[in-house]
This record gives sequence, structure tokens and C-alpha cells, in this order.
Amino acid sequence: MKALVPILLIAAVLLVAVGWDDTAKRADLTFVNRGEVFTLDPQRMSYVQDFRMAYALYEGLVRWNNLDLSIEPAAADLPTISEDGLTYTFTIRENASWSNGDPVTAHDFVYSWSRLLWPDTAADYSNLLFCIEGAESFFQWRSDQLAEFTRANASTPVEERTKASLQLFDEAQAHFNGSVGLRALDGRRFQVTLARPVHYFLDLVCFAVCSPVHRPTVEGWPDSEKAIGGGGILGWFGAKEPPWTQRRFLSINPITGRLEQKHDWARPGALVTNGPYTLTQWRYKRDMRLERNPEFHDQAIVRNDSVQMLSIEDTNTMVLAFESGKIDWVADVTAEYLPDMLEQRRRYEDRHRSTLDDLMEQGLSSDEAIARLPEPTEAERRNIASRPTFGTDFYSFNCRDKLADGRVNPFADARVRRAFARSVNKQAIVNNATRLGEPVMGALIPPGSIPNYMSPKGLGFDVAEAKRELAAAGWLDRNNDGVIENSGGEPFPVIDLLWTTNSPRYKWISLELKAQWERELGVTVELRGADTKFYKEDLKQGKFMIARGRWYGDYGDPTTFLDISRTGNGNNDRAFSNAKFDGMLDAAANERDPGKRLKMLEEAERFLMEEELPLLPICQLVQSYMFEPGELKGLTSHPRLIQYLWQMEVGRD
Repeated sequence: MKALVPILLIAAVLLVAVGWDDTAKRADLTFVNRGEVFTLDPQRMSYVQDFRMAYALYEGLVRWNNLDLSIEPAAADLPTISEDGLTYTFTIRENASWSNGDPVTAHDFVYSWSRLLWPDTAADYSNLLFCIEGAESFFQWRSDQLAEFTRANASTPVEERTKASLQLFDEAQAHFNGSVGLRALDGRRFQVTLARPVHYFLDLVCFAVCSPVHRPTVEGWPDSEKAIGGGGILGWFGAKEPPWTQRRFLSINPITGRLEQKHDWARPGALVTNGPYTLTQWRYKRDMRLERNPEFHDQAIVRNDSVQMLSIEDTNTMVLAFESGKIDWVADVTAEYLPDMLEQRRRYEDRHRSTLDDLMEQGLSSDEAIARLPEPTEAERRNIASRPTFGTDFYSFNCRDKLADGRVNPFADARVRRAFARSVNKQAIVNNATRLGEPVMGALIPPGSIPNYMSPKGLGFDVAEAKRELAAAGWLDRNNDGVIENSGGEPFPVIDLLWTTNSPRYKWISLELKAQWERELGVTVELRGADTKFYKEDLKQGKFMIARGRWYGDYGDPTTFLDISRTGNGNNDRAFSNAKFDGMLDAAANERDPGKRLKMLEEAERFLMEEELPLLPICQLVQSYMFEPGELKGLTSHPRLIQYLWQMEVGRD
């Protein structure tokens, strides 16, 4: 049967697990995101589900055409660029507006990008804009300033520290304004000066974390102050800034001198946006609803008036919700029986192969061609699709010298990391654990995904070499009992392998890794499943030995993958630090010749993945969607898989 369970059971599961409110008007587009949204503050985003909402609520200076990844105007025109490639000048469109009626101005972008560059924000992507003149040095200067303030004022009375912290902020703001290459030339002209030419800079600018935010909203200005700023070409910049005591959501901690942000501004009824939609409802772990923003300057591109995102934790329930007709699109199908569903799709395509090929030769996309074919039989289906992505599945090694509990960390030694990598049969994982047959990978960057760039081969499956690497690191089976010990006779520590419970995929991969490592290396592995929120916290705090991970490239350059292994990078959960690797990236960044630069980055990736190996690549990620071909329009099949909610349209009979 095509239906996975009887329809009555589907309805019962939905009522319990989804909490569906049949009295509510159905949105024009209803979909299931992958995981709960963590934040709607674009500068603090780091997860795919958050980015997807950012592109619906905010509009950056420019955006990607998600069919071919060319750059298009958005809140601003395409910039003028100086001959030396260092200065970009954007002109904000005259009719760009915030959802409260305030104009979008150049000052909005200076403010928003500065949030990304102040360490106070604790943004994962601060380094993304370190290519801007003075940005990286300011970030370090501010970090040192805060550390010195905390040290020097440890015994100062609170009243004096409060005054000193305000002066500290004023000093930092003046330093930022005078040293970082961000300028509002006037209300509409935003100028960026780079430290060096970056040929993919506009690709960076499209990324969600560069979206603007409305300062009075973020800081919680009194309504009277917001009203003063509204309507003029300068927006809030023309208003008098309220004193710190009147800002509801932003304050300065007198103990640390650090800016502290409350996040109530990013909630329904408070959030002010400049994108196609406004936020009207957000019930945590239930749903989120967006409505068309009447102030958005380009209403013609918005194909639906309302969008509802449902949060469904159980992977099976996602499929059941779609099968019941309540859902138009499942953005990430991870049910355990996904391989069986894809096999049903293959059977359907094979039966109509000749007709399908003819239609695609006429210029139709795969989805358009499928929609013209006859209905599938009960043993087939066509409402599932799997697409290769600009992403990699991997497992992270904790590279810190000490584990969270103070014990010496064996994975701080690159020889141990290489040994564990060489003892993994990745083909067995994609054949037996994921059962999707994804392309296995020995490097981090998906092969062929970046023009003129060739990823290294990486380390292959070689158990004998793995044991030699372990022996060189001091780990041997010294008494032939099948257990490896160090020179003091202590066995290898029990390995804490962390995975997320929101997807069965990582349970099965982790089980396969456990079996392989215990069989091949004589170690003991304990699996620890965690909810995504707690998993994320454990990663940041280094409370793991090995942990599952995945990474999608954010822009079309090798550094979008390589930078996550830079010392201090916000996405470097492994705490890997290697001066040689950092130097290789720095040297490539200063190379003006594009071809030479790519060769330098190829060598940097080879060094990272064949010598240091802070993470173990498994396979290229594929994305599986559920939707009815011919009904849901506007999905892109480009490997970057940037899906715009405002571009989607559901056609129902």
C-alpha cells in the first residue's frame, strides 16, 4: 500500500503529535522544517532551519538567484566596485521599508554588520566579515579590552564599575567607527572597504547573517524615540538615542563591560522586519506562522500570502502529516524507511523511463516531467525526491588537550585521529547504515562542487596502517587480550560518542562506527544520544570525545568549508588549532591570482584531511524532500538548495 498506516491512525497521530488546530485558517504554504528554529536574530544564526526563516523575514543588500546562484539586487542595487576591488558602494532602493513603516537606510547595515563584528554578540560567523578593513583587528581589540576591564576592576565598587563600563563602550564604539571599513555615506549609500580583494564578496553579502535588523527594535527603544526617527530618510538615525536605562533589550554588564542582549525583540508582536513576511505566531516546538509584509517593496515576487512552519520532532510523523494532506512540503525526510521510499520512486521512474527522458529532453525539469506522468501504482511513489547538496556528513574529534572532566584527551594527538579514520569502512556505512548509497568522501569539500578546485583523496580504509598509527602514539595491545593500552598499562579511555536523537540516521551511523572501531581497534565505545539543543551545548563546551556533525557550504568558495577549522572560528566545535594551517589560509587570502589561490587552498585541505584530521568525513549529504510534483512550485534543485519560502506556490484543484 502507498499509505504507510491506515488513515484513522494518521489522523490520531497528527492530533496528538502536531497539535493541529482545525479552526485556524490554513496557510497558503505549510511545511515541516528540519528541527526547531533556534533564533530569529540573523547575526546569531548558524543552522539551516534558521537561515530559511531569515530569507523570508529579512532582505539583505543583494540576494542569490537560487536557480543558478547569480547575484541579484535586493534591498539595494548591485554595487559599484573600485578598480582595485577593495571598495563596494551600495545604494539602498528608495522604497525599501521596515514593516513598521521606517525606511531601510545605510545606517541599518552599518549597525547590523557591526553586531556581527563585536565579540559581545557571540556570533558564530564573525569571521565571515574579517575580510573588511580593520574588522579582525577590532574583534581582537574588543576581546582584549573586555578581558582587561574584568581583570582591572575586579575589586572596584559596583557604582564605579557601572560608570566605567559606559565609558568602555563609548571608547569601543569610537574605535570601531574609526578603524572598521563600514560607512553610511548618507541615508542611502552604504560603503564597504575590504582589507584585500575578495572575489566572492557579493556571495558573502547574500548570506543570511548579513541581513539588516531594526536597531530600535533590537535594543528596545521607547516608542516615543522610535516615532521621532520614523518617516525620514535617516530613519532611527535621525532620532535621539535613549539612555541605557530605557533600553529594554540591551544593556551593559557592569561586571564584564560586555553588551548583553535579551531576545524578546525577536518575537511575534515585537519583531520588525524588512523582508517579504512578518512574524505573526511562534509557539515553540509547535509552529510558526508568517504573513505577507504589506510594506515590502516588491509584492510581485511573493507567491503566497501566508506560510506556516510546523515543528514535528518524530521523523515518522512528518511523513504521516504529509500523507494526510496537511503538509505541502517536508524539507528534510529522515524516516528510517526513507531508502524504501526512494526505491519506490526509482521503480516509478524506471517504468516510465522512455517518456521521462523525452520530456526532459524538451527542457522540462525532473519535477515538471514527473508531474506529467500517470499516477503511480501502490508499489510506487513520486512524491519523494533526493538531491545532492553542497554539504558533508562527518564526525568531529575533540582536539582539546584535556577532556571536559579533566582527563588527558587521546584525540589531541593527530596520530590517534588518523588511526580512527583509517579504521572506518565508509562504503559499509552508506550501504548498511544510511542505505542511501551516498558518495563516500575522504575530504571535506564535495568533489566537483567548486569550479576549478580539486579536493584531496584523503585517508582510505587501512586497518594495518591504523594500528601502526596507534602504536606510534603509544597505544598497543601489550598482552594480546584484544585491548589496547598505553605504556603504563592503562586501557584506551571509553569513547564518548555523541549523536542527536532527532534523526535515526545518526543512530545507525554511530552504531556502525562503534562496531567497526571496537572490532578493528580493540577500544570500547559508548553511544550518547541527545536532543539537538543539549547536543549543541555539549559541542560548544567540549563535552564529547567524538560527535556527529554536518556542514553545508554557505558560499561558493573552498573557505566556506576550510574556515571551520581555523583557530577560534565560531563553528570550530572541535577546538582544533594549528598555526601552519591558519598560515596556509592567510597566505591564500593574500594571493591575488585566483588560480594560484585555489591551488594553495587545495594544499591546505590536503594538510587538514590527510595529516591533522580534526574531523572524519563520511559522505556527501543528500537532501530528501516530500512534495507533490505539479502542485508545489518554486523549489530549486541547485546543490546549494537555497529555498525561498516567498518563491513557493501551491496549486490545488
